[in-house]
Amino acid sequence: MVKIGDIALGDFPLLLAPMEDVSDPPFRFVCKQQGVDLMYTEFISSEGLIRDAAKSVQKLDIFEYERPIGIQIFGSEIESMVEATKIATLAKPDLIDINYGCPVKKVACKGAGAGILTNPEKMVAMTKAIVEATHLPVTVKTRLGWDEKTKNIVEVAERLQDVGIQALSIHGRTRVQLYKGEADWTLIGEVKNNPRMRIPIFGNGDIDGPEKALEYKNRFGVDGLMIGRASIGYPWVFREIKHYLNTGERLPGPSFEERLEACKIHLRKSLEWKGHNLGLIEMRRHYANYFKGLPDFKEYRTRLVQSMDAQEVDEILKEVNTQYAELTWMDS
Repeated sequence: MVKIGDIALGDFPLLLAPMEDVSDPPFRFVCKQQGVDLMYTEFISSEGLIRDAAKSVQKLDIFEYERPIGIQIFGSEIESMVEATKIATLAKPDLIDINYGCPVKKVACKGAGAGILTNPEKMVAMTKAIVEATHLPVTVKTRLGWDEKTKNIVEVAERLQDVGIQALSIHGRTRVQLYKGEADWTLIGEVKNNPRMRIPIFGNGDIDGPEKALEYKNRFGVDGLMIGRASIGYPWVFREIKHYLNTGERLPGPSFEERLEACKIHLRKSLEWKGHNLGLIEMRRHYANYFKGLPDFKEYRTRLVQSMDAQEVDEILKEVNTQYAELTWMDS
């Protein structure tokens, strides 16, 4: 049984990676329906929380059905991160997660996210201060290092554990790599197999289906997997991986009806949580993935992403249903 503090996650948990503008409550709802074991909010700016910025505060929204769930924060100043931790703790998540992995320039080049990988001393000091600022378990998501010359994750993992984190998720790329090339899980395996490590180690990067999930589980011995991009518009990746790990059999992909229903639920939740206009805009990134493999879908997708009227979107989805309901699904 894998546990973070007192949070039991099963024998080999699957985690939803925190993704900016993706892993919001509407998306988390459809992922939870497909068996994800632990989810995180989108990353939240510590400065935004301290200033009570509306966008940052809204990201604190969590719902009972999402549990267990962690709130993820990022920032470059220790004092601000401590204050943000206290604010996030009041939202009553199950854990606090620190983002030391975001490679985006506007974050990393200000010393936050993966930017702190150039300063391990500050990284450890910040983590210690955050652990001391909350009664909740603290976890970390990070990368192998800043670049090829600074892949110091094995040492950093020990030091983070020593100051009190209770789980570590590692993305198998450096900050310089961004999301290019293939994730290198070798060092993730080294961290997991380091006899000094006592906390759960979760691997992240390039897990796109059941076969790779099983291969990496066996090769690198991690305690669970964190899945990000493969789940966008395809929350069924969680149930498919679980089924494969348990039975060795590959589940058939979701039917057209399942895809359409998930899309409609996601849309409804998006409108409820974000309001009409932003709810429609935020859904645009998901349509292509929900209906991936449908022949001649481009025209419908164009209309869906251009519409700024929820009723019109609903009508377009009804047309999609009429057009494709009898079709045997063909994944591309």
